Amino acid sequence: MAVGNSRKTINPEAELTELVPRLREAAGKNLVSVIVYGSAASKDFRRDYSDINVLVVANKLPLEGLKALIPVMHWWRDRGHPPLVIFTREEIERAADVFSIELYDMKHRHRVMDGEDVFATLQVPMAMHRVQLEHELRTSLLRLRQGYIAEPQEEAVLNLMLQSISSFGTLFRHVLIAVGQEPPAHRRDVTVKLGELVGFDPKPFLEIFDMREGRSHALHVNETFRQYLFIIEQVITWVDRKLDHA
Repeated sequence: MAVGNSRKTINPEAELTELVPRLREAAGKNLVSVIVYGSAASKDFRRDYSDINVLVVANKLPLEGLKALIPVMHWWRDRGHPPLVIFTREEIERAADVFSIELYDMKHRHRVMDGEDVFATLQVPMAMHRVQLEHELRTSLLRLRQGYIAEPQEEAVLNLMLQSISSFGTLFRHVLIAVGQEPPAHRRDVTVKLGELVGFDPKPFLEIFDMREGRSHALHVNETFRQYLFIIEQVITWVDRKLDHA
């Protein structure tokens, strides 16, 4: 399966340069910030498979404010990007307890394209971070099992791994953060480091990363998926025991 081929011609800076004035025109004085976060704000960005994730912060969001953003949202999505993430300034400040993983990532890997840096003073409560981490790990595992049962054919299983590995890579990075370890910059290195801590062989994850990034085109799908599931189960058990005794 070819992943993300539609993004090969993307110039992230050109896309973002065009987005900002559209948002300014649509939102006017209600616009607080336009912030790029994730891989597009770091050296991890790869044109062939990375997304350009954008946070839009407004002073307030009545229905009229949302309606004003509809044309920009449609334009952005028509160009193959994920939907804009839209918060009010107050929501950013008050939602760090329930979106601790997401806002921690935004705070530590973002770039302000326009307006204020709303993350400059944001504090993420790490006690809530560990609660969300285990919830997200367990929920992702349940979805993975459901996906396999729904479509156990090899092609579907391969797609399931290719589509889920980015999320698990992020969660694995947050496992390291939760236990006080400094995570490497790249998901591949994160998986290797976590494997050393937990005691698993990261090879299945590394092989899927290779396929996702176009470095490999061959995989023993069913055996790799068996190992993929087992590793995730190991990590969840380890996290549960480790954080319960922290």
